[in-house]
Amino acid sequence: MRISNMLVAAVIASFVVVALVIGMSPALIGMHLAAGALVLAITFALFAMGWIGGGDAKLAAGIAIWMGFELLLPFLLYASVLGGALTFLLLFGRRHALPGPLLGVGWIQRLHHPKTGVPYGIALAIGAMLVYTQTVVYERLVTNQAVQQTLMDQLTTL
Repeated sequence: MRISNMLVAAVIASFVVVALVIGMSPALIGMHLAAGALVLAITFALFAMGWIGGGDAKLAAGIAIWMGFELLLPFLLYASVLGGALTFLLLFGRRHALPGPLLGVGWIQRLHHPKTGVPYGIALAIGAMLVYTQTVVYERLVTNQAVQQTLMDQLTTL
């Protein structure tokens, strides 16, 4: 299971586009990018130690850009707790044989295999969803009527 570089690039590019649409200041955009760079540095150190995958490191950094420093800690706490729970469940599940109906499902067989890593991207995505509604991006998209009208106008031209 791999996290595509194109997915991570889309996460980062979509932040930049949305930040410009909602009128985020260049300084604030820079701070969000700095949060992503910090997370990338830390997660690549974890990757170098073999604790997480490279795709997980890049995805965590991409999501951190959306969170900024303001919500970075809650996001990382959620992702850590959820990732730990997922790891525990997988380790527990791998100690037992798969039930018959699941033996024919390829992705479940791969996930059940002891040599397969933990798909930490799931925990990162859920952690992001739990925190996203508190972000400045979400707040401006929901409460700013001018931004909403601009988005609707752009959607109708597509």
